This record gives sequence, C-alpha cells and structure tokens, in this order.
Amino acid sequence: MMTVAQRLEALRATFAAAGIDGFLVPRSDEHLGEYVPAAAERLAWLTGFTGSAGLAIALADRAAIFIDGRYTLQVRHETDPALWEPLHITDEPPAEWLVKVTPTGTRIGYDPLLISEDAVERMARGAANVTFVPLETNLIDSIWTDRPAEPLGRVTIYPERFAGRSAGDKRADIATALREAKEDAAVLTDPASIDWLLNIRGADVPFAPLALGFLIIHADASADLFMAPEKIDDTVRTYLGNAVTIAPRRALGTALDDLKGKRVRVDSAGSPAWFAQRLRRAGAEVISGADPVALPKASKNEVEQAGIRAAHQRDAIALCRFLHWLFLRGPTGEETEISAAEALVSFRAELPEFLEESFPAISGAGEHGAIMHYRVTPESNRKIGADEVYLIDSGAQYLDGTTDVTRTIWTGPGVAPASLRDRATRVMQGHIAIAALRFPEGVAGSHLDALARQALWSVGLDYDHGTGHGVGAYLSVHEGPVSLSRAARPIPLKPGMILSDEPGYYLPGAYGIRLENLLLVHKAPEAVEGVKPFLCFETLSLAPFDRALLEPDLMTVAERNWLDAYHARVLAEVGPHLAADARTWLTAACAPL
Repeated sequence: MMTVAQRLEALRATFAAAGIDGFLVPRSDEHLGEYVPAAAERLAWLTGFTGSAGLAIALADRAAIFIDGRYTLQVRHETDPALWEPLHITDEPPAEWLVKVTPTGTRIGYDPLLISEDAVERMARGAANVTFVPLETNLIDSIWTDRPAEPLGRVTIYPERFAGRSAGDKRADIATALREAKEDAAVLTDPASIDWLLNIRGADVPFAPLALGFLIIHADASADLFMAPEKIDDTVRTYLGNAVTIAPRRALGTALDDLKGKRVRVDSAGSPAWFAQRLRRAGAEVISGADPVALPKASKNEVEQAGIRAAHQRDAIALCRFLHWLFLRGPTGEETEISAAEALVSFRAELPEFLEESFPAISGAGEHGAIMHYRVTPESNRKIGADEVYLIDSGAQYLDGTTDVTRTIWTGPGVAPASLRDRATRVMQGHIAIAALRFPEGVAGSHLDALARQALWSVGLDYDHGTGHGVGAYLSVHEGPVSLSRAARPIPLKPGMILSDEPGYYLPGAYGIRLENLLLVHKAPEAVEGVKPFLCFETLSLAPFDRALLEPDLMTVAERNWLDAYHARVLAEVGPHLAADARTWLTAACAPL
C-alpha cells in the first residue's frame, strides 16, 4: 500500500503525459454532493483529509489543501504539512495562491465531472496566468489501484403517504416551468432532486437515502433516467411508468448529444462542468439556470411537514432519554465520546421508522468540541470527564423525516466557570434571535445570519461557520438552495422550508459550544393590514438546553420568556413518553430560569 507521500509523487508522475503542470482534486463526486461513495473519496485517498468539503492543488514542487473554517483544526491533524500546505479557502482562495506560486503559462488539469463550471470560471478569472485544462480521465483513478467499486444500492419507492404528491404531478410542474422559460429540457445532476422528483430513494451513500444517477427532464414532462439498471427492479420500473425511460450511465453522453439545437437548462453552480461542455460541443444552447427542482423540494408540502414534525417528536424522546443518561453517566468519568455516541444511536434505534444516522455524530468532549466537525476515532476517543464541556451534534433518518440537533452540556457536578457561562449565554441569545424572529417575505437567509452573532460580536467574538443550512425530507441533512449564512445566495425564504439554527463559539484547545434546533418557515399570524406579509419560524427540535451553562442575568426578559416557553413545551410534549426517573430529570431540566 502506498503512503500519502508516494501517492502524491505518483500523481505528479502523470503530469507530463497529460500535458499539465498541476492537478485539481476537489472533495466531490460526479454529483458534487457532500456525502459521496467510497469510490469518490479521492481527496481523502491522496491527502489523508477526511472532511466533507475541501480542494487540493498539486504542482510539481509544492501542494496545498484549501478548507473552510469548520476544518482548520482537523486538516492539521490529518495531513502532513511537509506535503500539503493547509490554507483557509476564504482568506487565501485557490486562485490567489496559484497567482502567487505559478508562472504565466501554467496549465492546471481538472476532471470536468468533479467541479462546476462556475467554480472553474471563478478560478480562471482570479488566476489569469493559468490555463485550466479539462481532462478526459481522472489522474487519481489511474494510480488508485485498489479503488472501491461504484455503489449499486437498491432503489425503492417513496410512498405518497410521506411524499404528499405523485411523481407525475411533480414532473408536470417542472415541465410547466420549463415551457414558461422557453426551455426544451433540463439536466438534473443532484440525486436528491432526482429522487424527490421521482418519489424514489436509494442506498448508494452513507447517511442519506440517495440513489445516484442523472436525469434529463423534458418540457413535455417525460424524463430520461441514467442509472445502473441492476439497481432498479420491475416494481420500481412499473411505478416510474412509460414516461420515464431508464438507461445505463454510459448512455448519458449520447443522450446529451441528441439535444443538438435544443435549449437546455444546466445549473452552472451545482452541476459538473462536463455537462455544459458536452452540450455545447453537440450544438445545444446551454441555458445557465438553477436546478428547477431545488426550490419546490425545499418548500415542503403539508404532508411532508406533518411527517417531519412526527419524526422530530419521536426523535425528541430519544434525545431526552440520552440527555438523562448523560446526566447520570457524564460525571462518572466512565463514558467516552464513542460510548456516548453509541448510546444515542441505541436510543434512536428503539423508535419506529428509524433507519440510520443522518451524519456521523460529532461527539466532542473538552478540547475536541472546539473542532467544529470533529469525528471521533478509536485513536482520538477520550473519556468524558466531570466538570467539563461536552458537545453532541447528531441526527437521524426516519422514513418520514430527517433530524439534526446539537446540545452542549456541562457535565458537572461542579459549577461551570463564569467565563464559560458568558460565552454559552451569548450563543443561546443568538439562537433565540433567529428562532423568535418575524421577518418580511422576500428576506433571504444571508440577511438573517448577522442577527445570530450580535451578542458575540458585541464583545469581539464570532464563529467561523454559517448559522444554518437547509434540511431535506428524508433526504440529505444538508439541503440547498437556502441557508443562514453570509456566503449564501440571496434566495428568499419561503413557507415550508426547513433550516437549522446553530450559532456557536469555539475556544481552541479548551471547548466548543453549539446550540442547534431545526426550524420550519411559516406565514406569520396577525399580519398588519396594508403591510407586506411576514414570515416566522416554528421550532421542530425538542430537547432541553443545559441551564447550567446559562447566565440568566445576561438575558433580556424576552429571551428568558422564550426559553421558559420552549422548555415548557418540551416537558409537555416529551415528558409523558419517558420513564418516571427520566421524567423527573426532565422536569428539573425544563424548570423556568
């Protein structure tokens, strides 16, 4: 087995034959998704970095890996700085680095199936001295001799009692939108969009029920699905009907060529560059536009909303059982990050419709909590001690909904330090600022992010991640196109959207604090006559926040009232489902401030 250093040298040995001076290695697959099959973990194989987002550039004599604020600590743990220079992708973008370290005329190769056209164009504008060269084959694949096989998870039908609408009705809506835009077809490369549109689910990647494939939907509502045929049985074929043709992945190129002379929508930000490049060569007119399924999928219908509420109510039982368990076990020093995460999974596994975690739990005690996307391993696993901070960020996939929740706990039995209570209270204030907000229609997530940071900003503190992300309906726990982030596209929030609310604070080497619930966007009641309609949030997640970490005197009356009302709701809705000892604990945990 090659070492990481040998892998980098083997990659460099391919440059001359490919006519390039360097190679881009994004952390993505052909769908540009967050959760990728083992066969697509090229960045991890080459560098050792296992985060869910990143980009590496290997040159003949140096190499860099670019990560965002979630992974600044993790990347230093997992990569060799003698081989890979770790850089913050916002503070020093790849294009700026290339300008600094490469001469004019440098040729950088890339796999057009693994990066969007927008991303390539941004780098090309920022690094005018570089020519970016699309390659027909991925250079990593030529040296990764034991690369895993592509997944062949079985496709299943997602029942309308959970989906809320038929696949035919959904296709008709998208076709209408295409006709109104005078477009003949759209290419879908996001499996979540395809699976939502066709009312199917799959088992090709961990933590998300996705069936990997591609789809061309036409303006007459017919569709061409490109997916390994062996994943689809006769029952699913019958369900999809004659309007949906099924072909293997290798037929995709020819199908794109057949769109010559047509107006075809491609999401230039969310789809691999290869699709637009192939369509243009075929003579199609490529229309750069958003995935037409993204917004309808994000705006959950009433049936989806009901299912997601039910999933959260069940999930709350598991969460409260776990927090009671942690209250008893945390101070003993006998539990570890792994045993705690396993305990939470075991509580969830007892619930109806539970299928799997929605992401690997972030179970971080003490200094590990400061690593925003920490993933415990047998090597890093540490005991949870008394009188320290423990952060648990976890979620579940239920057949009727997806959950994601974070709680930060003071393990006791001593009193949390005043400085820690100050930081945690400011994070709590940021969480409440979003959860309690009323805002006018037309406001986007990017407009709200700052509200969650006010209490931290007032004392010169901040956190290096967005405040919230979209969440799917038994799909991906991270769903576009909206988020609560300064970096988000200004897409207005709409009723039915689900977003996380998760401000935080992280002190490297000491602790991390993050407080997260999921919120559902609603029309706000009691709108004032003649004034623009307003929206508000409904909190879906139900579990107490640790009052031992809060300093009530720092909070306003309105903030304390919000928290007291939330805790009263948790006690009323979850308490009856707990055993007597856990219900007694929950009563104390939900007591007014």
